[in-house]
Amino acid sequence: MLIETVVTPYKKIILIAVLIGVISGIGALFFFEGLKIGTAFFMGDVVGFHLPEEGQTVADIAQWAPPDHLWMILPVICFGGLVSGLLVYTLAPEAEGHGTDAAIRAFHGKGRMRWRVPLLKAVTAILTISTGGSAGREGPTAQISAGFGSIAADLLGLSAQERRIAIATGVGAGIGTIFMAPLGGAILAAEILYKQDFETEAIIPAFLASVIGYAIFGLVEGFEPVFGAATITWNVYQIPLFLLLGVVSTAVGLLYIFLFYGTQRVFKDVFSRYNLPNHIKPLIGAFLTGILVIGLASLSPDAAIIGFASLGTGYGFAQLALYNMLPLSVLLFLPFTKILTTSFTIGSGGSGGVFAPGLMIGGATGGALGSLLHLLLPGLVPLESVPAFVVVGMIALFGAISHAPIAVMIMVVEMTGDFSLLVPAMGAVSIAHLLIGESTIFREQVLTRAESAAHRDEYTIEILGDIRVGEVMVARDRIVAVSPADPVGRVLRLIDETLHTGFPVLNQEGSLIGIVATRDVRGVDGLTAVCVEEIMTSPVVAVQPTATLEEALSTMIRHEIHHLPVVSPDDGRVLVGFLTRTDIMKAYVRRSAQIAGQEYLPEQTGGRFTREDGGGHSRIGL
Repeated sequence: MLIETVVTPYKKIILIAVLIGVISGIGALFFFEGLKIGTAFFMGDVVGFHLPEEGQTVADIAQWAPPDHLWMILPVICFGGLVSGLLVYTLAPEAEGHGTDAAIRAFHGKGRMRWRVPLLKAVTAILTISTGGSAGREGPTAQISAGFGSIAADLLGLSAQERRIAIATGVGAGIGTIFMAPLGGAILAAEILYKQDFETEAIIPAFLASVIGYAIFGLVEGFEPVFGAATITWNVYQIPLFLLLGVVSTAVGLLYIFLFYGTQRVFKDVFSRYNLPNHIKPLIGAFLTGILVIGLASLSPDAAIIGFASLGTGYGFAQLALYNMLPLSVLLFLPFTKILTTSFTIGSGGSGGVFAPGLMIGGATGGALGSLLHLLLPGLVPLESVPAFVVVGMIALFGAISHAPIAVMIMVVEMTGDFSLLVPAMGAVSIAHLLIGESTIFREQVLTRAESAAHRDEYTIEILGDIRVGEVMVARDRIVAVSPADPVGRVLRLIDETLHTGFPVLNQEGSLIGIVATRDVRGVDGLTAVCVEEIMTSPVVAVQPTATLEEALSTMIRHEIHHLPVVSPDDGRVLVGFLTRTDIMKAYVRRSAQIAGQEYLPEQTGGRFTREDGGGHSRIGL
């Protein structure tokens, strides 16, 4: 059956974009305020931790101090993990983890998310991050906005295609809003769904939704970039070094993916083997994170900074790196501890995103390489250039592992307010993206639109539209035909002998005058006395060799027939071939196998073809 692509009217697209933009702006605002309140209470009042914060000036951020009650980190972070786990695994298990994958899965699936998910994700993410869990705010924001997009689609009665646009738009608008990066967020909506493709239909509505969400959020929180302005310089002679950073970022990014999903697998296997309740998985992850941080803080001042930077989003410490206020010893080890704490927090089922930890890991990696190069080549890499390596490291690492290099590159420069870094960032992220292969931090991504259930029907039509009838029809010299004077009994014998279900009818001059099929002879009385001319279908619905299989199948469906005579473009009475639905099916499977780089075998049709007859047709064994 041919399924036609539904084209969404532009008015409905605008309505969806405006609605999602308002929802994203308000949702991101409440989520962000909740995080601020939760962090101030748990980390500030309970632990006594005066955290560095992104966006602070050099003078203000220099006032940060370690916690007054170091050991309180453990019960606080465990409290967040326990309550988050109880809520998630009791009410909505799909809200576990980083959230972005859930939104991507909804897009490629049925485009639906349960109504309880957005609110639950917001609450559990606030609990996880504000109590010290190593996670970001972008994943929850993506799932929250996508979830509200799904709710809006339910209320408006949107089609499947429109639902998916609403979800993708929600992902981009939500992330772009909370990171004050509307352009990058809008592009992310189209890029993050695939490893090697774009959801082009989502770009324009995501632009509109991101602008609206950004305006609502900024009216309350201000319009300054996420990170405070730092003195950043670079020169063209450093470009090979930025390319080297792309290689290093790839290695660290692959380690991030490996440990993250390896930890997730270990948690799943252990809890399954010992029949433990999933509700306490985030508690165990939080406990391991707390023990690691406290252990590091007990070793030395530099180790303590590494531990503290491994808590929460880590953006305050990324700001310190941008100000050249983190020593090399911290930058060298921070990527690995941040990978561990993120794996413990989110890999165990805690709520939070992988974007912020990814930027922190990439920034520390870039800062470490930049600092080393400054020591080795101070003339080529002055101290003022190290922050450039921090920013480019963020872009290269997460742009590669998320398979969203363009969006991440734009988002990070929006977050830092320094667009001059686009040139070195382009080189580094290109190298990293090429080297990363198909490894990804988002397991629900598919390779291209062709692999997505959201576009499968479109690609069926596209494949059929690329094949001409003349390429697959049975040629005239292989066709079994009957004459108008033949008795119907002969038609029945031919059906039994050849397994054909339809035959063209040719007169004495060889001109096509009709077609007779199984349904024409069924129920006819006095078969020996009835001739073909009395029951055949005439005039004939036919097709020309230059028509596409899409056009041919549409004709069959419209007229409720299974056979099409193929006639000469110059004379509609001259039969040149014959086409059945079975021929179309076989051509589709064969071309699909070629596109996939596989060898075509008849078995690929699932055993639907039971016998190949001498006329070149196959009877369909339904």
